[in-house]
Amino acid sequence: MGRETYTGDVAFEVRGHLGIITLNRPKALNSLTELMCESIRIQLEDWAQDDAVAQVLIRGAGDRGLCAGGDVASLYYEMVELQPRDGGPVLPEGTPAYQAEFAAERFFATEYLMNLRIAEYPKPYIALMDGVVLGGGVGVSAHGSHRIVTERSRIGMPETTIGFAPDVGGTYLLSRAPGQLGVHAGLTGAHLSGADALHLGLADTYVPSGGLEQLVGELTTAPVEEVLPRFAEHPEPSELAEAGWIDQAYTQEDVSGVVQLLEELGQSIPAAAETAKTLRSKSPTMVNVAFQAIRQARELSLEGALSQEYTVAVHALRSHDFREGIRAQLIDKDRNPQWNPVALELVDDDLVAHYFTPVPGKLLNLR
Repeated sequence: MGRETYTGDVAFEVRGHLGIITLNRPKALNSLTELMCESIRIQLEDWAQDDAVAQVLIRGAGDRGLCAGGDVASLYYEMVELQPRDGGPVLPEGTPAYQAEFAAERFFATEYLMNLRIAEYPKPYIALMDGVVLGGGVGVSAHGSHRIVTERSRIGMPETTIGFAPDVGGTYLLSRAPGQLGVHAGLTGAHLSGADALHLGLADTYVPSGGLEQLVGELTTAPVEEVLPRFAEHPEPSELAEAGWIDQAYTQEDVSGVVQLLEELGQSIPAAAETAKTLRSKSPTMVNVAFQAIRQARELSLEGALSQEYTVAVHALRSHDFREGIRAQLIDKDRNPQWNPVALELVDDDLVAHYFTPVPGKLLNLR
């Protein structure tokens, strides 16, 4: 018998010596709310002090995946209220909108604190990265100690599609992938297979999805170090591991140079041509910001990367592209965002630097 402590958008249960977190919004693909993030953090802290709980596992309700990310559609109307539609790429600092407190700022701060607590958790933290694991879903899983993928895993950081940049510590994780693969994944928002995620260091173990239920059952009575090897298998090889053109292209000093070289390589490598086309479809500003953020995160701790991501988020909330990206993808769903600036080559260094400039009174406190 288990003991259930809370059921709602996120459910907590103890079975044997296993604490189980179930993201419980299957109709929304288990997308995260601020309350869910705060509840997870508090429950983790309680279980850390509970001798009856030896290890923790997180999973998603339903059959589509762990989590599709944060519930960003709810941010749209708040941004519309403070950012006029005919405004420039970003509101000038010092305007009332920079002094106003967005509810989204509280959401990001709460989520990032949860991400850090997961990374620092003193007990085994087991993440079932089955099915869709996007954005915030990576944040609740890839910082764990035991990260399990399956043949159904589709893992990615698609933020540039909605005029945002990888966050939830994603820049930290991607910056430590082999070669330039993390930069490629973060800029394109590509969905990674389980094998790709293993190669990039976003996961540790491959288990066929059919074995997950039995795996969870055995984890209620035995430690993960003993149980997991019995279920682990070798996946098919990672396709990205063989894509040498990625390292060649992304070593350029700026995004315009990357895309230009991809287009040249694309004359003989179709995947490179398709990647160039993909990058040109994303927010030009945020592709440039993401490129810089992932590179800078190579020299940062996870806490430093989260703080950098928060500063980017503060500015993004007051930008044209984040609002427009959410509109095009999630509100009107016309998939036709009108970016400003409209092309990668029109994004200047000052605009990119703006996103990394801390705003007084809006700094992330993780301790």
